[in-house]
Amino acid sequence: MEQTEGYTMPFIGDLFPEMKVHTTLGEIVLPTSYQGHWFVLFSHPGDFTPVCTTEFVAFQKLMPEFTKLDTFLIGLSVEQVYSHMKWIEWIKENLKVEITFPIIADSLGKVAMKLGMIHPTMGTRTVRSVFIVDPTGKIRIILTYPESVGRNIHEILRSVKALQTADANQAATPANWPRNELIGDRLIVPPASTIQEANKRAEQAKAGEIQCYDWWLCSKPLS
Repeated sequence: MEQTEGYTMPFIGDLFPEMKVHTTLGEIVLPTSYQGHWFVLFSHPGDFTPVCTTEFVAFQKLMPEFTKLDTFLIGLSVEQVYSHMKWIEWIKENLKVEITFPIIADSLGKVAMKLGMIHPTMGTRTVRSVFIVDPTGKIRIILTYPESVGRNIHEILRSVKALQTADANQAATPANWPRNELIGDRLIVPPASTIQEANKRAEQAKAGEIQCYDWWLCSKPLS
C-alpha cells in the first residue's frame, strides 16, 4: 500500500479498506455489506457531465450481466446525494434509463482520497477509477482512466468473468480471452517450475489432457 497525503492507497491484493458511506440507496459499509459477493466500485468526475452520463447508462444496461456473475455495481463522485438524485432523475426522464445501483455521496472527498481517486492537479474531481473486489473483500483489479476517455464497460464485465473463471479453474486467461488468437477460450496452465513438472506437462500433452506449444506454454479447456 502506498502512503500519500496522510492516506494509504490500496493496491491489487490488498483488502478493500473498511468504510461507512452514504449512497442514493442508503448507508452501506464497504466491503462488509457485500461479503460473499463481488462488487465493482467506479468513480466519475462529476454529475451532469456528458461522458459520465454515457458510462452510467452503459453500466445500467449491462447490470443484468453483472448480476448473473453475482457482482454488484457502486458509483461514486465528490458530490452531495441531492446532486446524484437529481442526475438520476434527469437520466430517467430524458434517456429513459433508470439507474438502480447505489451512488456514493462523497462531498468532502474522504473516500476518494483514501482510494487514490483524486489527482493532485484536478482539485476535487475524481479520475475514472475502477475497483473490482472479490467475495473476501480483496481488491483484484484497479483501472484508471482520464476524464477524456470513457470506459469500456464490456471490458470491465469481461474482467470480472476472467477473474472468476481463473479462480474456479486454478489457471490464467490469455490475452483477449475468451477470443484469444492462439488458444481461443482455453485457459493457460501455470508454467512448470521444476523439471518434474515440465516432464508431467509433456505426458499430459501426449495423453491429450492439455495442449502445449512448449513445456512452459500449455493450455487446457474450461472445466
